[in-house]
Amino acid sequence: MQNFRPSINTIPPVVKNLIIINVLMLAATYILEMKGIDLTNILGLHYIQSPDFKPYQLVTHMFMHGGFMHLAFNMFALWMFGRVLESVWGPKRFFIYYFVTGLGAAALHTFVNYMEFQYYASKMNPQDVQAVFNQGAALIQQGQNWVGPAGKLNMILNTPTVGASGAVFGILLGFGMLFPNTELMLLFPPIPIKAKYFVAGYGAIELFSGITGMGANIAHFAHLGGMLFGFFLIRYWNRNTRNFY
Repeated sequence: MQNFRPSINTIPPVVKNLIIINVLMLAATYILEMKGIDLTNILGLHYIQSPDFKPYQLVTHMFMHGGFMHLAFNMFALWMFGRVLESVWGPKRFFIYYFVTGLGAAALHTFVNYMEFQYYASKMNPQDVQAVFNQGAALIQQGQNWVGPAGKLNMILNTPTVGASGAVFGILLGFGMLFPNTELMLLFPPIPIKAKYFVAGYGAIELFSGITGMGANIAHFAHLGGMLFGFFLIRYWNRNTRNFY
C-alpha cells in the first residue's frame, strides 16, 4: 500500500458528499443568521446537562463549522487524506470509520467536559452553580461572562462545539497507520516528513494543548478522541479481516 496514488481529479462518493453537505450547512448557517435563527446553537453539540442539549447534536455538530477558514481546513484535510482511505477501503467501510471517529471524538470531549464541569462546580456554592444555569446563556449572548470558576462553568455549559475535526483527525490517524512511510511536504517549515511522524507529532501537540489549556476555544480532546477511536477501530478490523492492511 505504500505506493498507492489516487488520481488528484478523483473524489470518491462519500468524501464528495461529505464536503458538499458541510459547505451547504455553513451557507445555511449564514443565511439563517440573517433571519435571526442561530443554527449553530441548534445543531452544535452542547454539554449534556445544558438545557439546549439534544441527542441528535452528537451527529449534527460534525456538519457545522465556526467560519470559512474552519471549514476550509477540515474539508481540505478530508479531501487530501479521506479520498485515499475511501479508495482503499471502499465507501461503506470509510463511511463507518468517519462516523465512528466523529462520535468517538464527541464522547471523549463530553467526558473531559464532564470532569471539568465537576471540578469547577466543586469550587462554587450551589446557589452560584444554579445562577450559571439560570443566567449563563443570556450573559454569553450579551458578550459577557463571570470570572473564575463560574466563568469556566458557564463556557462549558453554554458554548456549543462544532466541526468535523474529530473525524478528520481520525482520518489523519488512519492515513498514518496505512501509509506510515509516505512522505508529506509541510508548509511551515517546508520540509518532507513521513506520515507516521507527522501523525505522532500532531497527536502529541493536541495532547499537550489539551492538558495545558492552550487554545481554549479548540476542542483538543475531541481531536484526540477521533484519533483514539480510529486507532482501535483499525486494529479491530485488522485483527478480524483477512488482508485488511
